[in-house]
Amino acid sequence: MKLQNHIKEDPNVDLTSLIDVIFLLLIFFMVSTTFEQQALLKVDLPEASAVENRTEIPDSLELVIDNEGRMFLNDQRLIDSEARTLQAAIVQAAGTRRDIPLILRADRETPHHYVVTSMDVAAQMGFSNLSIATDRTDGLPE
Repeated sequence: MKLQNHIKEDPNVDLTSLIDVIFLLLIFFMVSTTFEQQALLKVDLPEASAVENRTEIPDSLELVIDNEGRMFLNDQRLIDSEARTLQAAIVQAAGTRRDIPLILRADRETPHHYVVTSMDVAAQMGFSNLSIATDRTDGLPE
């Protein structure tokens, strides 16, 4: 009786389907992941000075609204709180630059429409870097 020689073949693993699955998983995770965009804004607030005619453009604009609705742009009081007055003051302070950060500081007792008006003027003028400043509190209000 003659026995046949069994030829042992090396196992052959096809990695093509495995690579396809890994790429599909990679694409799935890339598409389904939400990337959180945090805007970290470093602003150097301009110092108050006694000079009336400023020829340089400030690093930022700071709009302060007190509890009665009076507006101050970079420590200069505006004549009134109307939108056209605020727009003229911003044009005088910033010129044609719209990349300057605009910081809005409003008193907690400020009527809401003054804040909305100032945000609307900033949006109409093309300011995209608007931040609203708040005070940090350690506890809950009583």
